[in-house]
Amino acid sequence: MPDKSNLISIYDTTLRDGAQREGLSLSLEDKVRIARQLDELGIPFIEGGWPGANPKDVQFFWQLQEEPLQQAELVAFCSTRRPKIAAADEPMFQAILAAGTRWVTIFGKSWDLHVIEGLKTSEDENLAMIGDTIAYLRSQGRRVIYDAEHWFDGYKHNPEYALKTLEAARQAGAEWLVLCDTNGGTLPHEISQVVREVVQATGGTTPVGIHTHNDADTAVANAIAAVMEGATMVQGTINGYGERCGNANLCSVIPNLQLKLGYKCLEDHHLASLTQASRFVSEVANLAPDEHAAFVGRSAFAHKGGIHVSAVERNPLTYEHLQPEKIGNVRRIVISDQAGLSNILAKARSFGMTLDKQHPACRQILQRLKELESQGYQFEAAEASFDLLMRQALGHRQQMFELKGFQIHCDIGVTKNALATVKVAVNGKDILAAAEGNGPVSALDDALRKALVNFYPAIAAFHLTDYKVRILDSGAGTAAKTRVLVESSNGHQRWNTVGVSGNILEASYQAVVEGIEYGLLLESATDLELAGSTVLVQ
Repeated sequence: MPDKSNLISIYDTTLRDGAQREGLSLSLEDKVRIARQLDELGIPFIEGGWPGANPKDVQFFWQLQEEPLQQAELVAFCSTRRPKIAAADEPMFQAILAAGTRWVTIFGKSWDLHVIEGLKTSEDENLAMIGDTIAYLRSQGRRVIYDAEHWFDGYKHNPEYALKTLEAARQAGAEWLVLCDTNGGTLPHEISQVVREVVQATGGTTPVGIHTHNDADTAVANAIAAVMEGATMVQGTINGYGERCGNANLCSVIPNLQLKLGYKCLEDHHLASLTQASRFVSEVANLAPDEHAAFVGRSAFAHKGGIHVSAVERNPLTYEHLQPEKIGNVRRIVISDQAGLSNILAKARSFGMTLDKQHPACRQILQRLKELESQGYQFEAAEASFDLLMRQALGHRQQMFELKGFQIHCDIGVTKNALATVKVAVNGKDILAAAEGNGPVSALDDALRKALVNFYPAIAAFHLTDYKVRILDSGAGTAAKTRVLVESSNGHQRWNTVGVSGNILEASYQAVVEGIEYGLLLESATDLELAGSTVLVQ
């Protein structure tokens, strides 16, 4: 049996508090997909939104009544009743009850400043609003979590009154008292002291939770500090999404509590899905994942310096604070001009190639790598290109087609389309093809694929998914050298290639051509083992 004193209830508010992030907009379908992903992750409480606040949230709760989550408790969110209105007569509670959830989270005012200036009512009426609201919802068969809004600011200014608000919630039947750092400016040592005093004041009669915002960049540390002082619920969001600077990032809170401090947040097999869940949510939210995020970022366990790589190859503990597999991440060996032979050997193994330091190609690859990176190439962000570089040195790279020439014509009139004409040779046969695109790179890519698709039908499924340009020596003005990074996909895999030139179209061509070449390698049954999954964007 698990030690219940060590259990931490994780409460996810990505769909409500997280969705308040600037630039984040979730459709009904998005919310349902994220809710089901969180359910699969084993999150105990999932806050779905405020029923009645907008039609989308109403439909969301209706849809999950028809097709319930498998294990998580779906939670509706709402404020206390308004001043001078009985909870039973408060219209907004009808939508809350209609949502059909067993649990409801109610937030109320803890700070007397907000009571007087925000609600424009008396302190006693605020206490009545808290108690009446919770008692009414309990009478309707709901279980209630009470979020004490602006708790830490309120407690600092008037601790006696702030504690009265918690007592009103507790006496009315709230089963959790969650302390909210709504402005996000409290520091960890303050959190520790206040939570300790609240736990002592309440005598442990009602469990305490923590809800922190990240305005001082301490939301994760604050959540951990609260747990260490007795909080047994942590509210936060996947990837730390939220208003202003965000909320406590559950992707950091959970592994810190479970793997570093020994608390139980998720089952181990669920914890191993954390990285995948983080990336899934960022994908659905249409936000680029933070590749340098702790624990779940693509670079969280990436090793670049040659000495680091050599040490990690002997014992990962030398430069890793935990095993990446425990949270579903992977170790990556990054190739750059800081690489040594250890990087080359490790990267070759990740591609399924067996090399040792005595292999004549090993130093050739390292020398070529450093030459190209000095010219502006960046292989740590274009591992498919590096795979092709290694194949070239080992004599394994096949020339699938040869460029004979290309021309691009750009129309800057009404249509703003570009026309690309390419001439390539395949098996000694010349092919001429032309295509239009939304810009020169798109047109070039389309023309190349049009020329090659009859010889390589798999190309029909290839498409560009990302295109990045960087000016390497801006002081040179229009003569500056340009680096182009291209991400390509075949619908179920993605890979990155790079090109560098003083001519942006030439750089783009290099990256696009290598993207097509590498995609064909992935499609080739004889090359799948050599291609290796590590090169793919996780």
